[in-house]
Amino acid sequence: MSSTEITNKVETLKEWLAILDDTKAQVEALKDEIKREMEARGVEHMEAGTNVIHYTTVTSSRFDTVAFRKANPRIYQQYTKETLSKRFTIG
Repeated sequence: MSSTEITNKVETLKEWLAILDDTKAQVEALKDEIKREMEARGVEHMEAGTNVIHYTTVTSSRFDTVAFRKANPRIYQQYTKETLSKRFTIG
């Protein structure tokens, strides 16, 4: 692939990423609007045409690695492993 082809692909990719970001923002705005309406109505479940919308409270428990690392640094180090990954970015 030539430098010109790569440049064109990068520019096309940047355009699509901008469209994707805009679309994600619109999706989140619509979700937020629906959530606000459900909260205003005081409901966790609502029918909208043939769709059923759920906006429920979920309780979960997560392991606090920061607190564990501070309280038990040797044990934390013993069970910590490095991983390798690749990151693709366009600047």
